[in-house]
Amino acid sequence: MKAALCKSLDGPQHIVIEDVPEPTPNPGQVLVRVKAVGLNFADTLMTRGKYQFKPDLPFSPGAEIAGVVEAVASGVSQNLIGQRVMAYVNWGGAREKIIVDAASLVPIPGDVADTVAAGLSVTYGTAIHGLMDRGRIAENETVVVTGAAGGAGQAAIEVAKLRGARVIAVASSPEKLDIAKSCGADDVITFPGNDLKMSVRDLTNGKGADVVYDCIGGEAAEPLVRALAWKGRYLVVGFAAGDIPKIPLNLLLLRGASLIGVFWGEAVRRDPAGQAANMRQVLGWAEAGKLRPRLHATYPLEQIREAIGVLDRREAQGKVVLTL
Repeated sequence: MKAALCKSLDGPQHIVIEDVPEPTPNPGQVLVRVKAVGLNFADTLMTRGKYQFKPDLPFSPGAEIAGVVEAVASGVSQNLIGQRVMAYVNWGGAREKIIVDAASLVPIPGDVADTVAAGLSVTYGTAIHGLMDRGRIAENETVVVTGAAGGAGQAAIEVAKLRGARVIAVASSPEKLDIAKSCGADDVITFPGNDLKMSVRDLTNGKGADVVYDCIGGEAAEPLVRALAWKGRYLVVGFAAGDIPKIPLNLLLLRGASLIGVFWGEAVRRDPAGQAANMRQVLGWAEAGKLRPRLHATYPLEQIREAIGVLDRREAQGKVVLTL
């Protein structure tokens, strides 16, 4: 079978396509024929050895897969054979067949395309875990989403709106804010270029934000902590701006506020049942047409270097997906 292999830590342009032996599942595992693979910016970092997970060489990129179960090992129901499934696999997805723990599989509803299912785990999984499990957002609360035009931000806007929240989107240009509006954002703020604290206060009649879903960190962090409402929740999702901010703790005390980490990858490992339940919810929304995942482009496996290059250059305006 064919596999895309990272054989050195010299970046995505050194990925090669090679024939490798077909794997055999162990007890509790299944063999999945891969139909689609969702790629993420993390794949560019992993191919350079700069990501928090550092798989042994050689490895295949691709953390999100959708496919069909071809074989099962002992301890797994034969009824799974032939079922369409999705899974988050950390890495290893960019190959024709992959071994997956049966407990990690989520059935794909009939009306959801493989290319859609393969792009839901990371962005929408993080959004639903962050906003619902960690942030406990409620109907009519105000949620501020930073990096609102990126994949994580777009997913957060959609999930927050489905929970009945009001969304204020923060992004760096009018074009990016247009993307956030198309996802359902109610109000927008350009940053850099505006005082985040005062802008949020003005848009909420002085109350402040109930929840901040922060994907960027950096200079946006402290003013958004200052913009929290009483008992507000600040969700630490990522640091796309590059700098990890230092927050004066007295700001939390004065607002009775909470600073909450959203480490989705670790949550998946520690609570696979919770992750599966969240993804069933996301798939249900997708099947009902309540989510509108943006697809930037699809590429065949043989063009994985071009596909990851789009992410590496930060050109993607939606999900980049490999098809097999």
